[in-house]
Amino acid sequence: MLRLCTASAVALAASLSAANAKTDIQWWHAMGGELGSKLEEIVQGFNESQGEYNVIPSYKGTYPETMTAAIAAFRAKEQPAIVQVFEVGTGTMMAAEGAIVPVHQLMEEQGAEFDPTAFLPAVVGYYTDTDGNMLSMPFNSSTPILYYNKDVFEKAGLDPETPPKTWGEMEEFSNKIIESGAASCGFTTGWISWIQVENFNAWHNQPIGTEQNGFGGPQARLSVNGPVQVKHWENLKKWADEGIFEYGGPVGGDDAPPKFYSQECAMIMNSSASRAGVIANAKDFELGYGMLPYYDDVEGAPQNSIIGGATLWVLSGRPDEEYAGVAEFFEYLSSPEVQADWHQFSGYLPITQAAYDLGKEQGYYEENPGSEVGLQQITLNEPTENSKGLRFGNYVQIRGIIDEEFEQLLSGDKDAQGALDSLVERGNALLEEFEGQSQ
Repeated sequence: MLRLCTASAVALAASLSAANAKTDIQWWHAMGGELGSKLEEIVQGFNESQGEYNVIPSYKGTYPETMTAAIAAFRAKEQPAIVQVFEVGTGTMMAAEGAIVPVHQLMEEQGAEFDPTAFLPAVVGYYTDTDGNMLSMPFNSSTPILYYNKDVFEKAGLDPETPPKTWGEMEEFSNKIIESGAASCGFTTGWISWIQVENFNAWHNQPIGTEQNGFGGPQARLSVNGPVQVKHWENLKKWADEGIFEYGGPVGGDDAPPKFYSQECAMIMNSSASRAGVIANAKDFELGYGMLPYYDDVEGAPQNSIIGGATLWVLSGRPDEEYAGVAEFFEYLSSPEVQADWHQFSGYLPITQAAYDLGKEQGYYEENPGSEVGLQQITLNEPTENSKGLRFGNYVQIRGIIDEEFEQLLSGDKDAQGALDSLVERGNALLEEFEGQSQ
C-alpha cells in the first residue's frame, strides 16, 4: 500500500511538473559586468511575470565572438532563439538568408501587440528594411555626444554653461583654452570611424555610401571622400599639428578618455552610454554636455546623429512554441517601465517614445544633467536617407581601414584627399567581395 501511495505521489508530481513545465528560450548575448547583471535581472522579471516561458540568458563574450558563436551554432543546428548582434553586423545578418526571422514577421505571425510607430525613428530606422519593416529588436543603443570640462572653460574666460556648437567654435574655444594655460589640449575623441566618419556624415546630411548607405542592397559602395569630408580630415590634421586636437588611438579610441579625465584635454566626443563612466572618472571637475559640433556652412546641418550598440535577432529553425515566447518577451522588453529602467541604469537610449516620456514624467532628465542630450540629438530632425544609419557588409574590416587611413593622414604620409580616396577604394574592394558572396 505504501509503495502504491509512493508511486501515485511520484506520478502526480510528474504530471504536475509536466503541466507546470515552461518552454525554454535561449538568448545569447555580449553583456558582461554590471550590464550583464542588469540584463539577467530584466530576464528574471519576465520569467516571473508569466508561467509559460523561461528565457535563459548566456554570455558569449564580445560582440564579434557572440555573432561568430551563433553562426557556428546555426550551422550545427544548435542555434539559440535570440542572439544579440552589434549594429555593424546588421548587413551580415541580413545576408544570411533563411537564418533569421524578421521581427515584424515574428510579431505578426504570433499576433503580438506591436506598433512600429511607437519606436524612436532614429533608433529603429537603423534596423528596418527599405519598406520600413523592423528586422531586429533594438536593445542597447547609444549615440556620440560632447563632454566638456566646465572648470577649464571658466579658467579660459569662456562661459561654462555654453558648449561649442560649431567646428569653428571648437577651434576658437580650444585656442583660448590653450593660450590661457587652462589645459594643454582643446579636444580629443573616441571612435574615429563611428564619430568622425559615420556620425559626421549623418550629422551633416551627407551620404556615407550609395544605395541609401547600403540599405538598398549589397551593390552599395562608399562615398566618404567628398569635399565636406575632405575639409574635416584636413582640419583634424591641422588641429593635431597645432596641438588643438589629440588622437585617442584606433577602434574605440581607448587613449582618449584618460586625456579628458586628467584635464589634459578640455573636451571629448564619446558615446552617450559612457556618461556614467565619465561621471565616475571626472570627480575633480564639473562636467558639461553638448551636442556634436557641425560646420555651419554645410546645408542641412545639423541633421540627426546615428546610433551604435546592438539589437536582438531571432534565428530560424526553432520550435513554434519558442517563437510565441520570443514575441511575448519582446513585448515585455519594449514596455515603457522596462525600457525606462534599462535606459536610466545603463545610459543607453530608450527605444520608444513612451519610455522617453516616462523618464520626463519621473523627472529623471532634470535630476540627471546630460542624460537627455543624446536623445535630443537623434530626434533633432526626421532621419533622411543619409542619416538613417548604414548597412554595409564586411563593415568591421572597413572600420579597421578607416583607422589605418586616418593614421596615415596624421603621420603626413597622405593628405586628406589621398587618405579618403584610399579608404573608399579599399573599402569598396571589401564591399565588392561581400556582394559576390551574397549572390
